[in-house]
Amino acid sequence: MTGAFDHLQAQLQLLQERGLYRQRRVLESAQGVEVRMEGRRLLNFSSNDYLGLANHPQVVQAAIKGMQRYGVGSGSAHLLCGHSHAHHALEEELADFTGRDRALLFSTGYMANLGVITALLGKGDAVFEDRLNHASLLDGGLYSGARFKRYPHGDSEALTVSLEKTPAENRLIVSDGVFSMDGDLAPLPELARVAAGNQAWLMVDDAHGLGVLGDKGSGSCDHFGLTQRDAPVLMATLGKAFGTFGAFVAGSEELIETLIQKARTYIYTTAMPASLAEAGRMALRLVMADDWRRDRLAALTQRFTEGARQLGLQLPDSRSAIHVVVLGDSQRAVSTSEALLHRGIVVGAIRPPTVPTGTARLRITFSAEHRFEHVDRLLDALEKILL
Repeated sequence: MTGAFDHLQAQLQLLQERGLYRQRRVLESAQGVEVRMEGRRLLNFSSNDYLGLANHPQVVQAAIKGMQRYGVGSGSAHLLCGHSHAHHALEEELADFTGRDRALLFSTGYMANLGVITALLGKGDAVFEDRLNHASLLDGGLYSGARFKRYPHGDSEALTVSLEKTPAENRLIVSDGVFSMDGDLAPLPELARVAAGNQAWLMVDDAHGLGVLGDKGSGSCDHFGLTQRDAPVLMATLGKAFGTFGAFVAGSEELIETLIQKARTYIYTTAMPASLAEAGRMALRLVMADDWRRDRLAALTQRFTEGARQLGLQLPDSRSAIHVVVLGDSQRAVSTSEALLHRGIVVGAIRPPTVPTGTARLRITFSAEHRFEHVDRLLDALEKILL
């Protein structure tokens, strides 16, 4: 077997030379705006813990109590004996929160997206996806076997043209609500209008909108005033603004029952631990009750945006907790991220294939637990490194 994997070594070397090599860093503390990583205390602008709930004492205590009641593992798939009262209660509460008839828990957002799209589509159908959709949505479209068409980012007119050309009767439009690598919002009202006018379903992945946008944090659809009828398929995750783990799909009775029967990533996997479902229930209560977290988040992002533009940094428009500084070259993005780390600040360098070639960037994310002085420290570091 000597030399059997020489080609892998060559590929890894090429990734390093192009600034595309990915490395893990070891976190030694709980998630938060200040973390301990590889022996250093660092200011964190790289987490999706938008509301600061990942280490909230009430959420932690709910998980502990859930573990004491249900044990560590769920022991089985939902359809065997792994579906607990905690799971069922969380599904009902999430359905009510999002204004949908029912909700269905999945172990991860990736599994949810693959499960939904492949359950709803097959050969002879058609799926239309925004070019900047998350990889899990794109993979779901490809794996479904349906005719797969990507439309230019946010371009509802191009989408309409594609829909008018397809002979498929079963049509699904798929879009992120908040785009994870850009922070901008999808034109959901336009997408809903296009879907209604072309006999298509609209599926929204609201992983980065839930908890942050809408009344009481109920997400992008609520932010735009869209109902279940406008966006029949809603997916969102619990591992970002909710600070816990897992994902769910919400929609009609028929949709959820179809997924229970046909979504392979739901049927053939172990249910998430019930203790995490209890943590999710507590996080949901805090998301609804603590409007100050969204207000603080908005104030922090406004301070950063204004400060960055005063420095002359060109920022894409974002009304979310995600802000990006596009640098173009992958090596420059990596070196800038390393320079920030040297100054005690964690900011991720995002490179192809996660983003298009030539658009490598710093992805800066904010939490309600950040303070204004944290933002000012970040701005000061960016000025010294980039300008």
